[in-house]
Amino acid sequence: MDYEKIEKAARNRKRALNTVIYILLAVWALVVLFPFYWMILTSLKSYAAYNSEWVPQLITFSPTLQNYVDAFTAVPLGGYFVNTLIFTLATTAIMLVVTVLAAFAFSRLEFKGKNLVFTLFLSLMMIPSELVVITNYVTITDLDMRNTFLGLILPSVASVFYIYLLKENFSQIPDELYYAAKVDGTSDLRYLLKVMLPICKPTVITVTVLKVIECWNSYVWPRLVTDDQAYFLVSNGIQEIRENGFGRENIPAMMAAVVVISVPLIVLFLIFRKKIMAGVSRGGMKG
Repeated sequence: MDYEKIEKAARNRKRALNTVIYILLAVWALVVLFPFYWMILTSLKSYAAYNSEWVPQLITFSPTLQNYVDAFTAVPLGGYFVNTLIFTLATTAIMLVVTVLAAFAFSRLEFKGKNLVFTLFLSLMMIPSELVVITNYVTITDLDMRNTFLGLILPSVASVFYIYLLKENFSQIPDELYYAAKVDGTSDLRYLLKVMLPICKPTVITVTVLKVIECWNSYVWPRLVTDDQAYFLVSNGIQEIRENGFGRENIPAMMAAVVVISVPLIVLFLIFRKKIMAGVSRGGMKG
């Protein structure tokens, strides 16, 4: 009888704890999602309606899509999207080739000084990004690559963090598979493509999605090396819209442009969220 009471009390405590956790998670979700709701809500308000609100309203009864029309007519936002798509796809594709090959070399191949080289490679993460930006800017300028896609892409095709993440994932694959493949006469490249990449698919997808998000949100570097509107990305476009499009006061139109720019990343994350979580967890495990 006493055992049943203890068990019932334990269940009640667990139920109460779960209730508190769910309440806290719900509150946190509201805090995180509210800025997105406010962004969408503001983008649906007319300029006059927005300015007439002495107290911000949490709902609008006269939504309008005119702000979204203005987002594509005040500035060449469609062209910015095309530029960003070219930049993102090219940078991500080249980065994947560099990252996969480097991670394979550090995780599977044996060469003199490998551990020292990898340690020095990781130490690059300690260098402030501002110093790298300055060095890259001088290099691209000296090579006369400003206002070119090549100048935008080249400094972003390598990432120490992504190489480290994929290398740790590759290292979890048993060595016996590699030795068996070599006995069968399989080349290193074929082993990488047919064995390692399929096994580590979640991590590869994670790296790809994170790089796409990084490229899409890139602002500082494109702002430095491009002053020609023909090479502006959507991140540059936001500033261009603010300065030469709607003006600094037309907040609803600005919010509409931000919504348009944000939607592709939100959709991408929702599609691959499970793969991202699986890839990050696999990359951090030791097996």
